[in-house]
Amino acid sequence: MKNSIPTFDLDKNTLPRMRQKLLKWYDQNQRDLPWRTTTDPYHIWVSEVMLQQTQVDTVIPYYKRFLKRFPSLKTLADADLNDALKVWEGLGYYARARNLKKAAAAVLNDYQGQVPENEDSFRDLPGVGDYICAAVLSIAFYKPLAVVDGNVKRVLARLILIDKPVNNSKNHSTFSEAADLLLARRKPHLFNQAMMELGALICRPRNPDCKNCPFKQFCKAYLENRVEEFPKRIKTKKVPTYHISAGVVFKKDKILITRRKPEGFLGGLWEFPGGKVQKREKPEETCKREIREEVNLGIEIIEHLTTVKHAYTHFKIIMDVFVCDYVKGRIKLNGPDDFRWINLKQTKNYPFPKANLKVLPFLKNVIR
Repeated sequence: MKNSIPTFDLDKNTLPRMRQKLLKWYDQNQRDLPWRTTTDPYHIWVSEVMLQQTQVDTVIPYYKRFLKRFPSLKTLADADLNDALKVWEGLGYYARARNLKKAAAAVLNDYQGQVPENEDSFRDLPGVGDYICAAVLSIAFYKPLAVVDGNVKRVLARLILIDKPVNNSKNHSTFSEAADLLLARRKPHLFNQAMMELGALICRPRNPDCKNCPFKQFCKAYLENRVEEFPKRIKTKKVPTYHISAGVVFKKDKILITRRKPEGFLGGLWEFPGGKVQKREKPEETCKREIREEVNLGIEIIEHLTTVKHAYTHFKIIMDVFVCDYVKGRIKLNGPDDFRWINLKQTKNYPFPKANLKVLPFLKNVIR
């Protein structure tokens, strides 16, 4: 049984007026964004993948660079994963890039290079969930599928007083049903973008611009002066902080980098070997131990290079980084799936996690 939608006057007379007002507002107020000038399903797909959990202003330069490097599904499918991750470097959530590349290869092999319009076929592709499926198929092919992202949930929660927490996945169906009820089925491409734009520009998390909202005469939270009460959220736990130690190992004028396995967190990215500092262990000891365990090398620590702080979605790290000299051993990998000895100039050819990118400027002053 589907979850019930909170009672609100969304009758046959109200819905058309709401849709009309929203679409008129969108026509007059939409931002000039590069992916809104294309009808290419692949380009739209790239934009929507990048926009997941990432701000528009951050995405724009990445979108342009990515499509300049990989202008078609075929160019992405045929590309080396390292190249794709390098163009994606800094955007985060790297599984998005890995899955997009896998999906491009699947479309090339199974659908003659044409993005499938069929909902089931498209949803079966790697990395395609409810949001990507609805966004791409509605915008590129005008399929009547309602998009539900954080912006849309916020609009709906205030509009019809949905008191279920927006950050609980169990409640997704409630918001999906509400979005589907409101959807303008003859213009789903415009309506979905309008809903997301409304959440981004007007129905903001803080200080919403209710007076200029096209839904103000329909919005129950606004009419009852309860806007700040919605959307409801479950209080999240404080994210943990981990102490990490890593070593930049020099062998003459070359440094050692290792590649993380392609699946999982930061999969496919290159980094300086290291790991978590254990209880009652000094960072220098961790550095030596991790390098011995991961790559089977004996090293000598020369100096402390820097301490890097970085926040990921679910945890933070404090990483002590040491300049090390190779002493002995032959590389045997235990954890990483590849390694390279490179000079400093070659670091620009490899995709690194942000925490490691923060280390690179300090290496310019290291003389070995």
